[in-house]
Amino acid sequence: MNVLVINCGSSSLKYQVIDSLKEEVLAKGLCERIGIDGRLVYQPQGGEKEITDAPMPTHKEAISLVLAALTNEKTGAIKDLSEIDAVGHRIVHGGEKFTSSVVITDEVIAAVEECNDLAPLHNPANIIGINACRELMPNVPMVGVFDTAFHQTMPKEAYMYAVPYEYYDKYKVRKYGFHGTSHSFVSKRVSEVMGVSYDSLKTIVCHLGNGASVCAVKNGKSVDTSMGLSPLEGLVMGTRSGDIDPSALEFIGRKENLDTSGVVNVLNKQSGVYGVSGISSDFRDLLKAAEEGNDRAQLAIDMFAYRVAKYVGSYAAAMNGVDVICFTAGVGENNGYIRTKVCNYLGFMGVSLDEEKNKVCGEEELVSTADSKVKVYVIPTNEELAIARETVALVK
Repeated sequence: MNVLVINCGSSSLKYQVIDSLKEEVLAKGLCERIGIDGRLVYQPQGGEKEITDAPMPTHKEAISLVLAALTNEKTGAIKDLSEIDAVGHRIVHGGEKFTSSVVITDEVIAAVEECNDLAPLHNPANIIGINACRELMPNVPMVGVFDTAFHQTMPKEAYMYAVPYEYYDKYKVRKYGFHGTSHSFVSKRVSEVMGVSYDSLKTIVCHLGNGASVCAVKNGKSVDTSMGLSPLEGLVMGTRSGDIDPSALEFIGRKENLDTSGVVNVLNKQSGVYGVSGISSDFRDLLKAAEEGNDRAQLAIDMFAYRVAKYVGSYAAAMNGVDVICFTAGVGENNGYIRTKVCNYLGFMGVSLDEEKNKVCGEEELVSTADSKVKVYVIPTNEELAIARETVALVK
């Protein structure tokens, strides 16, 4: 079965075509600057990357161009659209309505739209992508895979906020968590690598990229995660502040003459390691600057690692122990220095890294020593493959 995986942003669209039987990527790419001018990036399996500038007023035109590239006579991954058996869509926020992936229907779309207030930048774009695909491929089954679904197993004491309960009743104000597809994929994969039953492990997954979150997975279920009502809560990130005293919003707004939306925009787009360093949200830039003696770059790195370690420690307490810690995503998979800084805080748990193995980048590897009481792994995430698997399971 060939599955087209679609991940729509407000002005972008990432895609892959995956042969689900072999679990091979037949083609991948992205559309950028949708609604501005438009650029299509397309790369077939084993082929060169192709870049085409083309008008994309909406996501419908973007998807049309993707389908045209996929069926191109010379470099197309498939002969015609009949070879696409299903489409899997990443949907950011499913609220409390969706605890698992679903086949997309009109009723599902209506329910997703009800969650738009919870993810105003993401959900509307996801729906635009779904509607465009349904119009262009009306007879192909579509599946929605939700970032929030994996975390719907959290107990109430973990997901509730200590605000008036009526806000939960009326507006569903609570922790939802994100990166669920990644946390699910990585926690399952590490159980396979270890040869241990998934429902018997206590796992902490550190998804560390420009967006970052930590998740406690106990016996195959998410029991807590660092992101909250929105992706702003939790770790220090590329441009996001992570946890902060809510009073700081009022204080900063008063001092800088900003309304609440203005302050939240600062916390989302101008903060994190970028805001602290004043240099970049890219850890490669920060490491280079720190090596050259830039104190603020070093401070940003130190703050990031410290916050990750604090969450790992708290989740070990939440699960009354931990068997394995996994590092994944761009920073987690490729930055041994960050992994070392995080694990240096975890000696009290018996964590011990093998510094030679910890040099690994982007590959599965056990990076803890033989006598480490908690195993530490690098496990590359693959959200597109996870979406394809969910899609195949439902369509079949």
